Amino acid sequence: MTEFVLVAGAWLGAWAWDDVVPRLRAAGHGAHPLTLSGLADKQGVAAGQQTHVRDIVDEVERLDLRDVVLVGHSYSGIPVGQAAERIGDRLARVVFVDSDVPADGESFASGWWQGPAKLEAAIADNGGFWAPLTAAECDGQGLTDEQTTRLVGGATPHPGATLTEPAVLARPLDGLPATYVKCLLDGPEPADDVAVLLTGENWRLVEMDTGHWPMFSRPAELARILLEAAGDQRRAADLTAPVRGRAR
Repeated sequence: MTEFVLVAGAWLGAWAWDDVVPRLRAAGHGAHPLTLSGLADKQGVAAGQQTHVRDIVDEVERLDLRDVVLVGHSYSGIPVGQAAERIGDRLARVVFVDSDVPADGESFASGWWQGPAKLEAAIADNGGFWAPLTAAECDGQGLTDEQTTRLVGGATPHPGATLTEPAVLARPLDGLPATYVKCLLDGPEPADDVAVLLTGENWRLVEMDTGHWPMFSRPAELARILLEAAGDQRRAADLTAPVRGRAR
């Protein structure tokens, strides 16, 4: 039995996986959605990026999980990628869902598409938090109106320090057994750093014809990909949503 630990991206909590978790459990696996400190039901808890790394490691150790597939979406790929090397032989695989990946000494803000100063200023102007996303920011991401309302309605301010503190890696990421899920409505190709990692023998690319929040827009398809990443081809075949994938 695989134990999936699922971590959603900025502004979100464990609740974001509500449509994915039942499918994984119905397939006979453990599924453990995690809210990171300072978000959702853990608002008010002070958090930096290393706090989020510890949240993930502590959850794995608290539950004494083995054969763990860590799943990191969007921002959370950065703490998940760091946690993966810290849980040792408990780790089976990492799945990065349309996510950033950590680089030693670099922060989430370092790679921000408008430049780190722009994001840092937005955080400073909002009392040290990244303001939740708006419905307009969900346009073109394959979401129904109902899904957008649910996503935006549940979003909470994201602790700014988690976005500006640097990652700490002891080893290169290319040594991790990893699947990268690229959501094509959010851009046709992975970022340059991910593209380099995908040239290695340990990383596999899977594409989804949906937007940046597939746990809302395509939960059955995403659950199928997670089961396949864990090696459960038989149960994955029971989820009939189409998926395209290729190894690199």
